[in-house]
Amino acid sequence: QPCWREYLTTRIEQNMVVNCTCPISECRAQPTTAFIYSIVSSQEIIAKYEKALLRHYVECCSNLTWCTNPQGCDQILLKDGLGYGAACSKCCWISCFNCSFPEAHYPASCSHMSRMTCAKCNHGFCWRCLKPWKPNHKDYYNCSAMVSKAAWQEKRFQDYNERCTFHHHAREFAISLRNSISSIREMPKIRNLAFVLDACKVLEQARKVLAYSCVYSYYNQDMESMDIVEQQTDSLELLTNAL
Repeated sequence: QPCWREYLTTRIEQNMVVNCTCPISECRAQPTTAFIYSIVSSQEIIAKYEKALLRHYVECCSNLTWCTNPQGCDQILLKDGLGYGAACSKCCWISCFNCSFPEAHYPASCSHMSRMTCAKCNHGFCWRCLKPWKPNHKDYYNCSAMVSKAAWQEKRFQDYNERCTFHHHAREFAISLRNSISSIREMPKIRNLAFVLDACKVLEQARKVLAYSCVYSYYNQDMESMDIVEQQTDSLELLTNAL
């Protein structure tokens, strides 16, 4: 029993307990949950084991996923029937279930959020942070595809990327402001406090839409409707700045 306890404890701590088998090489038997509960006495280790079981269950269910909030959230979400605008009931984060990007990114499509690619060397890089899409790319700083059209495209990309980054930073400021206001315990005029909190929430959503509108506009420059989209984006930006 002490040997089994040490073996199972080690497997649980290394996050390798799911589907583990008997330590004897010829034996493929798997320890049951009841057996593990009877052998392992530490409540801390048991808690880790139960988390591993839950994590494995969610990963095996195609209609389940974890909330993608980068700040951390342990809420399990049901994909089926969730459209854009459905937020996590715990942290209110809105996830995208169709791609690996961590949040919903309307009006930009999932393909918009993937990556940019250099036309000369095929180097892929992230739209959001400009870091190499493939870490082993060795010619990142040696690409000299700077013909006149490429230079114009690069300048255009930088302009949209700067706007996108600005709105993301402004959104983070609105979130920080809302958190600071929420921490105030005493407020003589609670109605004023509620208004400011609502305004911060509107700012967060508006900055998010403006940020991903930059991505959408960059990729859809040749569409006939882009003039209207740009006008609406400019109007939203003016009103958001005023708020």
